Amino acid sequence: MILAKRKKIFRKNKRRLLWISLTVFLLAYLSVVGSALYDDIYAQWNLNSYDLNKDGFFSGNEINEKQSQAMAKLTNDIGRNLSFITGIIFGLPFMILTYIGGLILTKRKKNYTQQRL
Repeated sequence: MILAKRKKIFRKNKRRLLWISLTVFLLAYLSVVGSALYDDIYAQWNLNSYDLNKDGFFSGNEINEKQSQAMAKLTNDIGRNLSFITGIIFGLPFMILTYIGGLILTKRKKNYTQQRL
């Protein structure tokens, strides 16, 4: 939605700073969650490489030290599982700083244009 209506949203709009800050938040959030998703897919792919008969279960000679390590990497990572919360925690400061910085810049710009007149 933001990409489709970006010209209308980011131009002279009362809520322009809010939309810019929200966009920054979404980019930060998606980078954290996307990175965790990439790591999860890679760990799953790595584990599936040890499934020799491709039945989805590990039995017999499929279970070895490397397979156990790959299984542990996939199942014992709390960071990947809680990335949606980490993304919020990581994105909020960027959003707040962007909003405050935008307020400061618009105030300075307004003062500068008033001084020139």
